[in-house]
Amino acid sequence: MVLLNIHDLKELMFQYTEHLIRLAYYVKDLQAAEDIVQEVFIKFYHNQNNYEERGELKAFLTKMTINKSKDYLKSWAYRKVQLQNKLFSPAGKRNTDELVRKDEQAIIGEAILELSLKQREVLIYFYFNEMTISEIAHILSIPESTVKTRLRRSKELLRNRLKGIEWEALLNE
Repeated sequence: MVLLNIHDLKELMFQYTEHLIRLAYYVKDLQAAEDIVQEVFIKFYHNQNNYEERGELKAFLTKMTINKSKDYLKSWAYRKVQLQNKLFSPAGKRNTDELVRKDEQAIIGEAILELSLKQREVLIYFYFNEMTISEIAHILSIPESTVKTRLRRSKELLRNRLKGIEWEALLNE
């Protein structure tokens, strides 16, 4: 394996950063997602001798990003940020429609975060990252049938959690 120099690393970062940030964004914090991706590149650069060129580099970096994101969601730092956001969220003057939309997004986001990690990640990859079932199966190293099952169960659980809520956007149509 040929070791990367700084110039090569910059090219990799230019090529994959946007994809990896979108992937890491399921932590629901852009700055945290950017930090996760930065840590992935740093770790890859320092441990690049562990990378064996058997597969695609994008898949390798994707897997590293997913693992870092999962670690972040389990960390105290994440729980602390969530608590601070609930306690100290700024109440600015906004358009009522925008407030309703944000509120509905928050309700859906909270419902998704209440799901187990296995259920949550397939929903996020499928709907927010627009990945195919086969791509999700490859990233998670599970069969496609398992991805389909988790996706179906996740949607059912999410539907049940959101049942009974009157959606303002639907009422105005």
